Amino acid sequence: MSPPPGDADDAALVKAALAGVESAFTEIMRRHKGAAYRFIRRYVGDRDEAHDLVQETFVSAWTALPRFDRRRPLSAWLRRIALNKCRDWSRRRRVRSFFYAAVSLEVSPKALSAAVEPTDVAQENLVAALDASLASLPTTLKEPLILTLFEGLSHKEAAELLRVSPKAIETRIYRARQILAQKLSRQRANE
Repeated sequence: MSPPPGDADDAALVKAALAGVESAFTEIMRRHKGAAYRFIRRYVGDRDEAHDLVQETFVSAWTALPRFDRRRPLSAWLRRIALNKCRDWSRRRRVRSFFYAAVSLEVSPKALSAAVEPTDVAQENLVAALDASLASLPTTLKEPLILTLFEGLSHKEAAELLRVSPKAIETRIYRARQILAQKLSRQRANE
């Protein structure tokens, strides 16, 4: 007798889902949707877009499930799919803004993450400025920063996910932090 989906590890859930047990994939989504949402939200800076991209991530995961290597962590595989969805979203956004240049499609995020609850206007403005600055970073700098700082990956894990060297991750994080510090100090000077 196999354990109920809530008690199984991710590899067992994948095996059960591939065998046609619907509740297994539901459990996979329940376990990993929060992390996927937080990652995507930080990447795109928009709550509604993040919800849509989480759905796209799990639809893609479902269709690609037979190709999942059960020897690897499911969370890393799902994060890779989410990263690809974010990159696709970013490309679509650039194409739309190129063709419809009359209206900027830049978003103004309200919070850095769901865990941050600003208590006053000054703090809310700081969080919004940080979130907007983070969203405006070039992709090559934004991805390593989000993966290491917010998602808790090591430089090595982020390097594997992004297919670059750990030294490249270290350099990109350093540059991203410099740019963020400059942007935030300029904003404070303008206030």
